[in-house]
This record gives sequence, C-alpha cells and structure tokens, in this order.
Amino acid sequence: MHATLPLLQATDFPPLRRRALETLQVNLGYRCNQSCLHCHVNAGPRRTETMDRDTLALIPRVLAARRLTVLDLTGGAPELHPGFRGLVRAARALGVKVMDRCNLTVLLEPGLEDLACFLAEEGVEIVASLPCYSAANVDRQRGEGVFDKSLTGLKILNELGYGRDGSGLVLNLVYNPLGPSLPPPQAALEAAYRRELAEHFGIVFNHLYTLANMPIQRFGSTLVSKGQFTDYMRLLRENHAAANLENVMCRSLVSVDWQGWLYDCDFNQQLRLPMSGRGRPHLRDLLDEDLEGRAIQVADHCYGCTAGQGSSCSGAL
Repeated sequence: MHATLPLLQATDFPPLRRRALETLQVNLGYRCNQSCLHCHVNAGPRRTETMDRDTLALIPRVLAARRLTVLDLTGGAPELHPGFRGLVRAARALGVKVMDRCNLTVLLEPGLEDLACFLAEEGVEIVASLPCYSAANVDRQRGEGVFDKSLTGLKILNELGYGRDGSGLVLNLVYNPLGPSLPPPQAALEAAYRRELAEHFGIVFNHLYTLANMPIQRFGSTLVSKGQFTDYMRLLRENHAAANLENVMCRSLVSVDWQGWLYDCDFNQQLRLPMSGRGRPHLRDLLDEDLEGRAIQVADHCYGCTAGQGSSCSGAL
C-alpha cells in the first residue's frame, strides 16, 4: 500500500488551536467484518490490533476526570471488541452520551444477534455507514451483498424505535462519495435518502451526514495507484472554505488509538501524525492534564475537512 503522509506533510493549511475538550473518540481496534474501499483505517477481518483491558479501564476514569459529554466509539467495527458492552454501560452510568459508529452488517454477525437490543436499552446513538441508497453503488464500495445486509440492520433498528419520532433513539446515516469527488450538499442528499429509503424499503432515520473521503490509508493508496492523488488534493484545496475552520472537530475532540495514544483527530491517528508539543501524550495523561489552547497538528489532508460545505465526524460544517 502506498504511504501518503510524505505527500501531505508540506502544507499551508491555516494554524489551529484547541478549545475545551468535549468528545473522547476511541478506536477500539482495527478488526472489522468488512473491507471497504474508502476506509481510512484500512480495517478488515484479518486485523488483530485491539485495545487491552488496562487501557479500556482508563476510559471511564478520563470521562469523569475531564467531565466529558460524549464518548464516540469507532474501529474497525467497535462492537467486535469483547469489552464494548462493559465500556458502554460504564459511560452511560456517568451520564455520558455514547455514539457507536456502526457498519450495520455487524448486527447480523453470529453471536451478536442481541446487539441491537443492547444498544437500544443503553440509549446509544448510532452513526451508521450507508454510502448510497442504491444496491449497486454500496456493493461496489463495500462488498457484494452488503447493501441487503445493511437494510436488514436498519429494519432491525427501526423495529426497536431507532430513527422514529419520540423514541429518543437516534439513528444517523453516513454518506461517502464513491470516488475522488466532494460530497453533494448535505440537506438535498438527506431529502433524497429519506424519500428513497422510505418509499422503497420503509426505513426511517434522523439525519444524514456527508463526509469527504480522506486521501490516506486504503483510499489514499488507491488514488496514488490510479494517478488521481494530485488532482484530488487540488480539488480539496481549491474548495477550501475558511469559515469551516471554526467548527472542525479537532477543536473539541481528541482521538485515542487502540494502544491509548492521543491524536488530534482520527485521520492524524491513521497517519501516525503526533500531537504537537513535547512527548507523546497518552490517555492516562488526560487524568491530570487539560489540552485546551494546544496547537493542532495539521497537514494537507486537513483540506478534506474544510473543502466545500465542510466535513467532520458530524457531517457538513
């Protein structure tokens, strides 16, 4: 796989500094039941990296010490981690909102048939990947049969109340472009998703997030192989919107890798781009140390978050 960090480090992206920390985004490991083309983590069934018990135990302590309001769980498929449910329970007991970045098909994995019920019982907010409402497009990006399995997962969640008014169970969907292009306007695409999924499959959801594909890991390597990397970076840079800098996720979020090391965002984590300052900060450091005011480590891939309507873990900015 082609390394893209050497192509991204020389940058004129504007400097950024952290605000008060609100969200702890934790990558529990790279094991996943899918291997998607756009995956910036390069996750898959053969990955073995997984957070150990001691690091996992630090998470509720940090949530309490820093009085954080959101725990954002990602992977791989975070639900495959054996400590996933215990962590969710501990965070919810602290009154912390838990977000699960779910690929939907994991709900159908053997031994996880009760996973959806568990998520509903704990009031976990689900952020579910569904890169299109077309079977052909989804299967092309994520693998044969993934679209039908994703619909089955969505129907299971709907039956539990997810995505339905008044249930309190939030179901948000995530769209990624199929190739080296910017996402279309989020509001218009959300309306199209809502119409198509309701009319053809009887599926409802709360919101759609549109995310730009990052030129790193599997997607970035594919761009290099196809000779499209330079053109894609030009597209991102030419569509940079300075107004989006106010709301980029790295200002109020810190990313934790499966070993407990801290990064300014999930994309920097995958590039192994360390936080600025002295030393290499670890999750345990957050028990006593505040990050507010720190400079944020930037590189050229950051234009993926500010191009066009903007892109973050919560969709358009």
